[in-house]
Amino acid sequence: MPSANAMAIVLAAGKGTRMKSDLPKVLVPVAGRPMLRYVLDSLRAAGVNRLVVVVGYRAELVREELRDAADVEFAEQMEQLGTGHAVMMCRDQFAEHDGPVVVVAGDSPMLQAKSVAALLKEFAGNPTACLLGTVNRDDPHGYGRILRDAAGHFTGIVEEKDATREQKAIREINVSTYVFNAADLLWALDHLRADNSQREYYITDCPAILLAAGKRVEALPILKPCEALSINSPEELARVEAELQNSPQC
Repeated sequence: MPSANAMAIVLAAGKGTRMKSDLPKVLVPVAGRPMLRYVLDSLRAAGVNRLVVVVGYRAELVREELRDAADVEFAEQMEQLGTGHAVMMCRDQFAEHDGPVVVVAGDSPMLQAKSVAALLKEFAGNPTACLLGTVNRDDPHGYGRILRDAAGHFTGIVEEKDATREQKAIREINVSTYVFNAADLLWALDHLRADNSQREYYITDCPAILLAAGKRVEALPILKPCEALSINSPEELARVEAELQNSPQC
């Protein structure tokens, strides 16, 4: 199976200040269930057999919510120093792992099992250091754009604030859904730097680090537009709930 020996890291440490809730963001209910539950269910349905949830803000509440989930392990991010830093907190758990490592955000309840399974199938058939799951979206505003060369190969991600007018016209976007080779992910984390105004470590920098080292990185636009719907505000929560009611499998 393409998903054989796959593990996942789910980023779930954030507070979610704009949600107007004291809960960890991933525990905010979406149609009556914590949004994190949807993400974990999709990973399981895709055949991922080991789940690591990175907790931080009010970690005890996330642990309590998942007390019945025997397949979930936890890593703790005491300081929220970026998504790359969150993955660093899992190093011990995947250092000896021989297989793909899926990295996803815990605030993306529209993530679909079919998409994760398709990424794992592609990764198994065409091994890479990193495979990004991307989305073609009619309105790409607010997202990092996927850059490709003339042959169609991935060359990088440009954030909207840094993009040229031509780059802003690109419809293929990054939605922070990755499959890494475990050893290559460890190597990239060793070379990750907080050279930005926030002084944080970003997982989005890892594909470029691997590419610069001559390792193979590709992007597969297989995710559906609805899977780009993360939740950072009550307005986005309402939009996702409406989407779930209208089309749970989008």
